[in-house]
Amino acid sequence: MPWYARFLLLLLCLILIGECRKQKSRKKRWSSPAETHKPGNPLSKKVVDGTKSRKVKTTHLLHIDEHDFTMRPAFAGPAVPVGVDVQVESLDSISEVDMDFTMTLYLRHYWKDERLAFPSSTNKSMTFDGRLVKKIWVPDVFFVHSKRSFIHDTTTDNIMLRVFPDGHVLYSLRVTVTAACNMDFSRFPLDSQTCTLELESYAYTDEDLMLYWKSGDESLSTDDRISLSQFLIQKFHTTSRLAFYNSTGWYNRLYINFTLRRHIFFFLLQTYFPAILMVMLSWVSFWIDRRAVPARVSLGITTVLTMSTIITGVNASMPRVSYIKAVDIYLWVSFVFVFLSVLEYAAVNYLTTVRDGKERKLREKVREQSLPCTCDMSHARTMMLDGTYSEADANSLAGYTRASMAAEDASEKQERMVVHLSLDNESTGTKKKGIRSFRIIQNTHNIDTYSRMIFPGAYILFNLIYWCVYY
Repeated sequence: MPWYARFLLLLLCLILIGECRKQKSRKKRWSSPAETHKPGNPLSKKVVDGTKSRKVKTTHLLHIDEHDFTMRPAFAGPAVPVGVDVQVESLDSISEVDMDFTMTLYLRHYWKDERLAFPSSTNKSMTFDGRLVKKIWVPDVFFVHSKRSFIHDTTTDNIMLRVFPDGHVLYSLRVTVTAACNMDFSRFPLDSQTCTLELESYAYTDEDLMLYWKSGDESLSTDDRISLSQFLIQKFHTTSRLAFYNSTGWYNRLYINFTLRRHIFFFLLQTYFPAILMVMLSWVSFWIDRRAVPARVSLGITTVLTMSTIITGVNASMPRVSYIKAVDIYLWVSFVFVFLSVLEYAAVNYLTTVRDGKERKLREKVREQSLPCTCDMSHARTMMLDGTYSEADANSLAGYTRASMAAEDASEKQERMVVHLSLDNESTGTKKKGIRSFRIIQNTHNIDTYSRMIFPGAYILFNLIYWCVYY
């Protein structure tokens, strides 16, 4: 074999050996159980994942398949103690029309189930999501008098299950519940309402399940940022007692009580101040002349209609209760004051009309009685006695001189005295029949004068009594 052929064969062998070594080192790099890092590198210490190191499933570890979890712990034995604590996240709304409230809370249960005990060298708990809840026994707590409730499911079901090595279990869930609240509106809007959220086991009586507050009053915690637009949250507190059902027996029931006091400022602006202004506006008619009929009538009708609108608006946002509320008393008394101001002008107008009619009759009677005496009077003196003048009569007086007019003054005074004497005789003749009513008719303008003092005084007295009783 020539020397150059041997050189090429040797070169080919070297190339093949080099490729084989590269392939071996590449396989060794990817199949290595751990990578080597330089000293000081934070990745040089590998974090051990405990979930990957276990060789058994959760169901095997907790012995779920070995027990019947449709039965409560210690079945046929003493009652299972189940402690409860609640953290109120928010008080969403209070509805007076529906008489209910909506609350979002974290509900936590504590009990011991020895069937879930597992060996552990570190005595650490294991936490699971809602998928394990369907495989084990959990308390069947429900909300009494609830209208709607649901467990939040964004992004997954808001359920947490924590199991300790000795079998103690913590079961927590986030719930929004709408429950009924019996409200008393007899003092509305100056009222305080106490609402209650009740928790109870649905199936297990007190012989099977003992429901209790885990830490007494400290079992209920609230967020300091909870606030409502119309109410001031005064206090939260817890109670518990037994509830009895005729068909099933006695059950442990837990109560979350909270007291709300209504803010009054909104109703002062929307209800009380407008009502006060309408009542004061109705008093303006007492200073308007009683002969200005259109002005006083239109003012009275406007105030009456405005008060009716205020009353209708308040009742539209309230439930139809069969008793009188505090705001009803105030609005209806204000409505009565406005209506009385309209009746006051009706009385003034009527008495004025009666007085004018009576004076007109007396004037006609005096004229009839004085006709024999005035048959020889001049036309001008007849007009003076009658008290009415026309343009033609005024022109007819142009021919009279000062002397002739002065000469007739004495006789005119005598004739006017005849009219006054006739009026006096008429009033004296009817004195026994009703002199008091006649004096009122003669002084109808005094009714407005008295109303200017009586109406404001009576309304101020009513306000003092109202706010002292209800506030």
